[in-house]
Amino acid sequence: MAKRSLRLSTEGIRKAKQQFAAKGWTQEYLAIEVGIKTRQPIWRFFSGDPIERFTFFELCKILDIDWREVALDPPAESVDLTAETSPLDAELKSLSLDDLVERVRSQRQDKINYQCGVLQLLDIGRPINLEQIYTDTYFLESIPNQQKLDVSTIDNFTPEEVDQANLSKITRTKVSGTEAVEKYLKIRVLGKLGSGKTTFLKYLALQCNQGKFAANQVPVFISLRDFAASYHHQGQPDLLAFIHQEFSTSDISQLAIIKKLLQCGRMLICIDGMDELCPEEGAIVLNEITRFSEKYYLNQFVISRRTAFQKLALKGFTDVEIAPFTQAKINTFAQKWFAELSSNHTGNGMESASKFMEYVKSGENRRLRRLVTTPLFLHLTCSLFHHQDPFPIKHVELYKRITELLLGKWDEAKGLKRPPVYPGFGLPQKLKSLSDFALQTFEQGQHLFEQDVIEQYMTDFLQDLLEDDTEPEEIYHATELMLQMTKSQRHGFVVERAQGVLSFSYLAIQEYLIARKIVAIYDLEGSEEALQKLVTQITNPNWREIFLLTASMLRSADRLVQLMRQEINNLVAADPYLQEFLACTHKKLKDHHATNTYSISDPSKPSPNLGLYEVLHRLNEQLPYDHRVRIPQLKEAIVTCQMEIHNHWEFSPSQEQVLESYYTANQLLLDCVHSNCVVTASIRKEIESTLLLPPTEQRIIA
Repeated sequence: MAKRSLRLSTEGIRKAKQQFAAKGWTQEYLAIEVGIKTRQPIWRFFSGDPIERFTFFELCKILDIDWREVALDPPAESVDLTAETSPLDAELKSLSLDDLVERVRSQRQDKINYQCGVLQLLDIGRPINLEQIYTDTYFLESIPNQQKLDVSTIDNFTPEEVDQANLSKITRTKVSGTEAVEKYLKIRVLGKLGSGKTTFLKYLALQCNQGKFAANQVPVFISLRDFAASYHHQGQPDLLAFIHQEFSTSDISQLAIIKKLLQCGRMLICIDGMDELCPEEGAIVLNEITRFSEKYYLNQFVISRRTAFQKLALKGFTDVEIAPFTQAKINTFAQKWFAELSSNHTGNGMESASKFMEYVKSGENRRLRRLVTTPLFLHLTCSLFHHQDPFPIKHVELYKRITELLLGKWDEAKGLKRPPVYPGFGLPQKLKSLSDFALQTFEQGQHLFEQDVIEQYMTDFLQDLLEDDTEPEEIYHATELMLQMTKSQRHGFVVERAQGVLSFSYLAIQEYLIARKIVAIYDLEGSEEALQKLVTQITNPNWREIFLLTASMLRSADRLVQLMRQEINNLVAADPYLQEFLACTHKKLKDHHATNTYSISDPSKPSPNLGLYEVLHRLNEQLPYDHRVRIPQLKEAIVTCQMEIHNHWEFSPSQEQVLESYYTANQLLLDCVHSNCVVTASIRKEIESTLLLPPTEQRIIA
C-alpha cells in the first residue's frame, strides 16, 4: 500500500544535516524556500520522523540530495508503483469520469496549493499568498515582434516613440488570460523577463484546482527544470512518467487512472520555464512536449516561455503575448501590494498606494511609468517606495537594481546556473559591451537598429577583447554566440521590436548605462573627456535624463556643472547683441530690485521687480519638474521684465532659437544642481546667483 509519508534513514539524517550545515541556512530560511509556514516539518525531517511525501521530496531537492538514497524504505517509484493498489486507487477506478475528476482534484488540492499558492518575491522575507496580490493578466493575440516595419522609417522614430510598448501604433485586441485559454486548446504564453508568465500559470492551476476555471479538468503544474532533472536521473524524457510521479505524492499511484484522465481530455497541463533550459535540454524537452501533446491532444496545454524564443516551432500551439500593464492595472497591483505588505493592512496600505500612484503619475517620472508596466519592475518600485516613503525614489537606485537583475541576479533568485556565453566574457565585459553599445547607438540617433548593426558592433568589440592572434573563425563563432544570447533575451537589455528590427528594451535603462559609462570614465579613470563630450549635448532634449543621471551618480558633480555653465555661456558668447540684451536687462532689473520689494504669489506671473536669475530660481522651486511647462513661463517672465524696463529688442529667428536654447540649458543646469547630487556649497551658490548673467559679467568658478 502506498504511504503518504516518508522519513530519513539514519544515514539519510547524517547526509541531510551535512548538506544543511554546508549551505549555512537556518531552519526558518529552509521553511521559506520550501513554502511552508512553520518549522515543525523541518524539525521532524531532520529528526527522522515521518513527514508529507511531497514536502520530503522538496526538502531533498533543495538540499541537493537524492531522496531515494536517504529515505527509509523508499518506494520503487519507476517500477513497482504501477503495480501497487491502494484503497484510494480502487475507489477511484470505480468512479464515473466526472466524479473521478472531482475526486482526483480534491486528492491533489494540497499539492497544487503547495506548488502554486505562494510567491517568493524579491526582497520579501516571507512567502506571499498569490491570490492576494495577483492582478488580472491580458494577452495580445498578435505578437508585436512579428510585425513588419519599413526599414526606411526606423531613423524617424524619436527615443520617446521607441520607448512606447506599441511601436506600430496599431490598436491590438486584448483578451484576458482565462479567455485566451478557453479560446485555444493549446496555447503558448510569451512574455519578456518579469512579465508574469509563471505567476499566470500558477494562478490558472489554482483556479482550476478550486473549480473556478476548467471545472471539468485536473490541473497539473510542471516546472521544466524539475522535469529536466528527472529525466537526467531516469536516462530519458518521459512526461507521462513525470506526471505519474507527481500524482504518486498525492497517493494516486495507478497509472491507469492518469491515462484515463489524459485519454479523455480531462487535464489542464501548465508547463513553465522553457527558457530556463540550456539549448541542448530545450531541444530534447521540446520534442517530448510535442510528442506528448499530440498523443493526448484532447487535453488543455498552456506553456510559457520568453518572447524571443517563440520562433522555435511547437506544432498545434497558438502564441499569445502578455500585454504590458495599463495604468489601471498598475493601480490595482499597487493597491494589492501595499495592502498585503504594509504594516497595517487597512488604511495605511490604501494611503501608501494612493501616494505611490501620485508619484508615478508626476511629470518627472515619464521613464518610470514605462518601466512599471512590467510586473517585476513594478514590484521593485513599490518596494523602494515603501522603504523610502516619504522620500522620493532614487531613480538611479532603481535602474541599478534592474540592471543587476537583467545581468544575472534574476537567474540567481530563481536558482538558475547558466554557463558563460563565451570564456572570459564575464560581468565586467558584459557591462562594458552594453554600455558602449548603448552610447554608440544613442549618439548616432539609432534608437531602432537592424540586426547587422549589433553584429558589426559585437565583432568590433570582440576583436578588441580577444588576443591579437585570435583566428577570424573564432571571432566569428564568439560573435554568433553573443548574438544568439542577445536575440534570445537571455538578459533582456535588447529586444526585437519588429521583424529584424531591435532596440533597447527600456529607454531608462539605456540612459542609465550611458550615464554609468560616463561616470566610470571620470571617477575611475580621472578623464574629463566623457564629461566634455556630454556637455556638447546640453541643448539636445534627448540627453536631458542622461545629464540628470550622470550628476546624481558622480562622486562630485562640481566639474560637470562647471563645464555645463561654460557650454551655456558659449551659446551667447559669439553674439554681442544677445550679450548686450542680457547685460542691459539684468542691470535694469537689478536697479529695480534695489528699490522695490517683491513677492511671487503666482509662479505663472513672475514679478517684474525680480532679477531674471531670481525669477528662474523661484520658478524652479515652485513649478513641477516638467521643463515643457516651465519654458513658456520663463519666456513670459522675460517678456514681462523686458517691457518693464521699456527696452524694445528685435531678434532674428536664429537669435530667438539661441535664446530659447540658452534658457532651456540654464534650466537643465539648475535641475542638475538641485537634483540628488553632490555639489560643493560655494559652487552651488555661485551657479544660482549668476544664472542668466552674460559671460563677461560672471566670475569664473575656481
